[in-house]
Amino acid sequence: MTRASGKYEMTGNSKFEVLHEFVEPARANLSPETWDYLMGGAETETSLNRNRMSIDALALRPRVLRNVEHVDLSGKFLGSSWRLPVLLAPIGSLQDMTKGGGKAPARAAAKFGVAHMLSSSCAPGLEEVAAAAPQHPKIFQIYVRGDAGWLDELVRRAIDHGYMAICFTVDLDTFGRRERDIAKRYLTTARRKASGEEHQARFCWGDVERIKKKFDIPLILKGIATPGDAARAAGMGIDAVYVSNHGGRQLDHVQGSTDVLPEIVEKIAGRAEIIVDGGYMRGSDIVKAI
Repeated sequence: MTRASGKYEMTGNSKFEVLHEFVEPARANLSPETWDYLMGGAETETSLNRNRMSIDALALRPRVLRNVEHVDLSGKFLGSSWRLPVLLAPIGSLQDMTKGGGKAPARAAAKFGVAHMLSSSCAPGLEEVAAAAPQHPKIFQIYVRGDAGWLDELVRRAIDHGYMAICFTVDLDTFGRRERDIAKRYLTTARRKASGEEHQARFCWGDVERIKKKFDIPLILKGIATPGDAARAAGMGIDAVYVSNHGGRQLDHVQGSTDVLPEIVEKIAGRAEIIVDGGYMRGSDIVKAI
């Protein structure tokens, strides 16, 4: 935006400039059931609220009289260059929320120059999403729904279709008790079709180590919420640790992601790259995390 004659003028042609301009039409376009699935958390939603509170509790201490005429926000993650230090987190059942499902954020990320992670519980499949943004580096996130052979085949498909990294979600041994959904008797498309949940329940460090040894592709673990697990992941050569409590949608009453982040950074000590999510909505939030 530019300032002229006491009024702000839009420099682009987008009708979406501030957060509420995204939120209000999104809510209007979704059913109440889908909206609550998207926005809700587990049980009392304490973890969900702590995510935001842990960010808001941090105060910025601005320094002045620095030359900031030219600012470069770009950076690298797992060897790829990005316009901003931002990753579009994986969202399951996007096909219930937007036309094209997982293809929409892939195209948006490619257009804007940020990273994108596709959820394995999102339609269409990884091949169609790869074709939607063929030149853009993408990450494939996996919920384990089969045995070792099933998992190896899925990882191989992702590699063959150009995904730059594999991410295992490790905080969903069982589905969280999301009371908004339970009260409405609501199940997403992906949840209705889900099978093989017992494989996720027994997925453990040895399975991660086996994949790490077998495939030449960076590995990310999503759902790390304690310094001890972060240190173990870094010690076994995991390329990136994804600090997350699943948006407060799995285990309630855990720490906010930003609260535990400094301890995890200290334990990792530069041995792995770090992603964090949970309540981040603005650039100032990202500054706090960094």
